[in-house]
Amino acid sequence: MSTFLEIDHVSRIFKTKNGQPYVAVKDVYFEMKEGEFVSIIGHSGCGKSTVLNILSGLDKATEGGIVLEGREVREPGPDRMLVFQNHSLLPWLTVRQNIGLAVNRVLKDLSKEERSRIIQENIDLVGLGHAADKYPKEISGGMKQRVGIARALSIKPKILLLDEPFGALDALTRGRLQEKLMEICAESKISAVMITHDVDEALLLSDRIIMMTNGPEAKIGQVLTVELPHPRKKLEAVNHPNYYRLRGEVVNFLDRQKQIKLERLKNKSMAAVSLGSIEKTNLTIGYIPLTDCAPFAIAQEKGFFAKYGLDVTLSKENSWNDLAEGIREGRLDAAQMVTGMPLAITMGMGSKIPVPVVTSLTLSRNGNAITLGKKLQDEGVHDLASLKAYISKFKDAYNPAIGMVHHASMHNLLLRHWLASGAIEPDKDVDVIVIPPPQMVSNLMANNIIGYCVGEPWNVRAVHDNVGFVVATDLDIWRGHPEKVLGVRKDWAEQYPNTHLAVVKALLEASQFCEPLENRDEVVLTLSKANYLNLDPIYIRPGFAGPYRVSTMEAKYDQDFCQFGVNNMPSRKEHLWVLAQMARWGLVDFPENHAEVIYNLLATNVYQQAAKELELPIAEEDKSPIVLADGSIFDPTDPISSLRSMPYSKFTEASYFDPLKGFATKKVAIRQ
Repeated sequence: MSTFLEIDHVSRIFKTKNGQPYVAVKDVYFEMKEGEFVSIIGHSGCGKSTVLNILSGLDKATEGGIVLEGREVREPGPDRMLVFQNHSLLPWLTVRQNIGLAVNRVLKDLSKEERSRIIQENIDLVGLGHAADKYPKEISGGMKQRVGIARALSIKPKILLLDEPFGALDALTRGRLQEKLMEICAESKISAVMITHDVDEALLLSDRIIMMTNGPEAKIGQVLTVELPHPRKKLEAVNHPNYYRLRGEVVNFLDRQKQIKLERLKNKSMAAVSLGSIEKTNLTIGYIPLTDCAPFAIAQEKGFFAKYGLDVTLSKENSWNDLAEGIREGRLDAAQMVTGMPLAITMGMGSKIPVPVVTSLTLSRNGNAITLGKKLQDEGVHDLASLKAYISKFKDAYNPAIGMVHHASMHNLLLRHWLASGAIEPDKDVDVIVIPPPQMVSNLMANNIIGYCVGEPWNVRAVHDNVGFVVATDLDIWRGHPEKVLGVRKDWAEQYPNTHLAVVKALLEASQFCEPLENRDEVVLTLSKANYLNLDPIYIRPGFAGPYRVSTMEAKYDQDFCQFGVNNMPSRKEHLWVLAQMARWGLVDFPENHAEVIYNLLATNVYQQAAKELELPIAEEDKSPIVLADGSIFDPTDPISSLRSMPYSKFTEASYFDPLKGFATKKVAIRQ
């Protein structure tokens, strides 16, 4: 047979946020015959998904290209159908309608009767005739995956692209579906390329296995021809004389790559640790179970804490107030914090004794949304203007309430700014109250609040359960804002400088790992574990490793929705904006020595040392004004003028706060 598909010396180079090139795959070449089944296997980060995305047309090669039947692949098309790991069915459509979605779009020139025949033919092909008119929630995971395969096959693609299609299924369901896929591909002479981590699955399904070396600059390390007869049954394949020889070749290749990776890490670790011994090795670090606790989970699970000599216990806190108290009283050595919390603790916000805190690392950016109750959507609320009209109905009765997670959080500050930009005055037209993140959905369902601003997965949960809709994300307010930071007491940082540096390096490396999209599914599965979010990945993945659903009928995708490895050095102007907003809403007095307050708050020297030892570029501080989506401008060189121009500002210039002396002339009581 002639060459059907050619991957012609493909390289893919990504430009990182700091401008440095990252070579994901380099000079990948192989040919494929029509009707052939090929699997790509390798460790995480080896470029499997990158190659598949280029094959599908969802991404473009930096060098080289893809040729399918003599024509270059430049964009997505119905001749290549992608089957995802998570089946990607629309929950409001039946099995028949989900398959019909593809048929009616691609084969629209056919008559309605012919399209209906094709839909039914593919339903029968995967054995789902009895479930044709059921919705996804009414069928099993294996049946959902069969629907995804039927949808892909229904438009008669030239090649089937499979992204770990059986990874989320139990062993029995996976085995049945593997055999069904083999039957379909054999009968219809369909070509297929599949990504998998499962050696036995690759041997069972494949004619050839492509084994990738570790990234960056991942290459094809070995191509194995699977010399097992067709048709294949799993038990017969396992008992074939060649099976364990073939399996041994794949396992040995993967083991070699794992050893190479460990050696690289060891060499990098030896080079990185250069500041003497760790003063304190056993640490307790606090976090809140939200999607953006990912750097802490990854630092623990991937061994980054251990790599830098730390034995860390991660403490899952019930609320941000509990976490803040843990830092105040010394129960926690360090913690994930909302952006304004280091300032709040340092300045004694809420009539508390000031305790100086420093932050040396921005852990994440973006990741929040404003969700309103389904009742509001039913009454026509869809933006700020319609929300203002809805709230005005309660003017003479009571103030409706909107939830947020902590007074010093970006959730509170961005929510208030968003409301004010629509002429809705917080604390007058609507109450803004503190609710712990895990309790947001239940309070919305109980009609205690009309909406909330929170991080994930609680917006996705409301949309998935059809009790709320996302009216705005923080990208609609301030794209790229700092969201979570690392916080430690200033006296702790001074007592344990090498320990502090080690914590920053571990979390910075973890943040860098969390950033690439090809690592996100691994992070999702880590976060889903019981000791972290304890949630089905379906609630974690949107906006993190897939499309972000804002209602049951609408989804959008923005890869910047949740960022980790971007601009990790604490920014003076960003924290000055936070301080100004806290003063705007009467949470603290704006200090005359604000530059000194911010200078003492940010341990940028610790970040710079960590970045230097990890060989990460260090960008210079950007001093340009901050411009928000509504056009408002914050000039860090003249914060007073910016404060005066903010609508509904409670700012006064009558107080002075000196963090070095731990003195504030005024304490502001915070309504809970």
